[in-house]
Amino acid sequence: MPPATPAPVAAPAADNGVGKSVYNKVCAMCHAAGVAGAPKPGDKADWGPRIAQGQDVLYRHALGGFTGAKGMMPARGGGSSLSDDEVKAAVDHMVAASR
Repeated sequence: MPPATPAPVAAPAADNGVGKSVYNKVCAMCHAAGVAGAPKPGDKADWGPRIAQGQDVLYRHALGGFTGAKGMMPARGGGSSLSDDEVKAAVDHMVAASR
């Protein structure tokens, strides 16, 4: 009888250095403290319904701004010089921390 094959190990999440950097420089100002209803990274209860809307909705709200029942998000988190890709990377970083 051949030995059992070990189960494959899940690959670690890719390091999102750009997203982490943008988060630390721009997004953390509100998201780390929950200012204006900003969901704190890692708060699964607060992020869960947002994540369920899909990545495209999260990107659209982060890029264009959003006002909802819990607060508001300024366009690009107030970082008007950020590229679309930088904003999306920051969203990806916060979502990964909140799953």
